Amino acid sequence: MSLIFFGTPDFAVPSLQALIDEKEDIALVVTQPDKMKGRGHVLSQPPVKELAAARGIEVLQPSRIRDEEFYRVLSDIAPEFIIVVAYGKILPEAVLATPRSGCINVHGSLLPKYRGAAPIQWALINGERTSGVTTMMMDAGIDTGDILLRSEVDILDEDNSETLSIKLAGLGGKVLVRTLNGIRSGAIKPVPQQGDSSYAPVLKKEDGRIDWNRSADELARFVRGMYPWPSAFCQLGGEMIKIIKARPLEGDGCPGRLEKTSAGQLVIGAGQGLLLVEELQPAGRKIMSAASFLAGRRLKEGHETFS
Repeated sequence: MSLIFFGTPDFAVPSLQALIDEKEDIALVVTQPDKMKGRGHVLSQPPVKELAAARGIEVLQPSRIRDEEFYRVLSDIAPEFIIVVAYGKILPEAVLATPRSGCINVHGSLLPKYRGAAPIQWALINGERTSGVTTMMMDAGIDTGDILLRSEVDILDEDNSETLSIKLAGLGGKVLVRTLNGIRSGAIKPVPQQGDSSYAPVLKKEDGRIDWNRSADELARFVRGMYPWPSAFCQLGGEMIKIIKARPLEGDGCPGRLEKTSAGQLVIGAGQGLLLVEELQPAGRKIMSAASFLAGRRLKEGHETFS
């Protein structure tokens, strides 16, 4: 029996690869349209499309999924399941009703916590110590469907949203395979979500702006959660600076003020404690160490302010 796979970014690739490795009959892959990326505005394919095309799987990239012709294509396939992993659009009920056995979603959190588009980023920002992957049967709500299987991982102190996403993406492929096998054998049954829920809204570029009145602990988590996009950013003398890697220190300082530059250390005051910036990226330049950044500038302790 065939499957249809909906997915777009790198996070979805291990799940598609796991299905391929299991020799599942993937009749169709649906992904977002190609987009212009980078300074050169190069037309780029979604990572899921690249994998599907390399394996000879048919790909559709509809600009609109609320379309009768698109519904007809899905209905003609009559899939056993539709698998959805970070597709990027809410599926209409006509799509959800297409497969004979339902739509399965692979979500990057331990539901019902962190429903929504950015669960990995918000888990880091909020200081969670664990995260994981949940497979669920999709319904018309946003990540509210019955749970099939969950698998947990620890969030390490050095994790940012890029590294945690890579871990959860790989885990997602494994959990998806176990879920399909468990449903087919009858070992896994959907169960309603229980416990307190939370929401992880999509991030916008402006969400990366640093509020130096926050504590150093909060700022360090914010930096980790915002990397690689939209990145935690601030301004120094009108120049935009992205903070890539930082950690909190004990001590007192004025929020946003440059407190230390000696020994190649870049320390900025916070609402509580101090933030040691280890890596940063000035506008139009590559990521560099704090020592390299300081070596090219004449900055005075206690006189410069990051805003």
